[in-house]
Amino acid sequence: MDLLFIFEWLDTSFLADMSKAYGGVFAVVQMVHLVSLALLGGAVLITDLRLLGLVLRDVPSEVVTSNMDRWFSLALIIMAVSGVFMSSAVAIKLYYNEMFWAKMIGLSVGALFVYFIKRPLLAHPHETINVWALRLLAISSIVIWFTVAASGRWIGFS
Repeated sequence: MDLLFIFEWLDTSFLADMSKAYGGVFAVVQMVHLVSLALLGGAVLITDLRLLGLVLRDVPSEVVTSNMDRWFSLALIIMAVSGVFMSSAVAIKLYYNEMFWAKMIGLSVGALFVYFIKRPLLAHPHETINVWALRLLAISSIVIWFTVAASGRWIGFS
């Protein structure tokens, strides 16, 4: 399915007009996007490093993961909304950018991983889960989200 028509629509939308005409608004939205990215990355790292036993060893991993889950979800929503606004300014350019698609695929894989693999597994008492399964889960999560961040950063260079 060709998605070009969505990007063409986005390029001519009110969001695109606003993002192109008001640089200050774009800058604020970009700042919100970057802060939410930092929040998401922090939630991922704290959770995964705790599962690896590298940080917050005195706090039960169930407590860390349940607290970070809320921040992760909030950050993901804010990132998505602000990302659509920012994308509207250069929608056609992004459509033809391979790194943008790498980021979108990585973001989709990451969200599916969190909501359909990581959270269901971690809903069980962590001491009942094989320690190697927890480590593999944490390392996989870090690799996925690093890939999302790296490909997102590379969009500007490609």
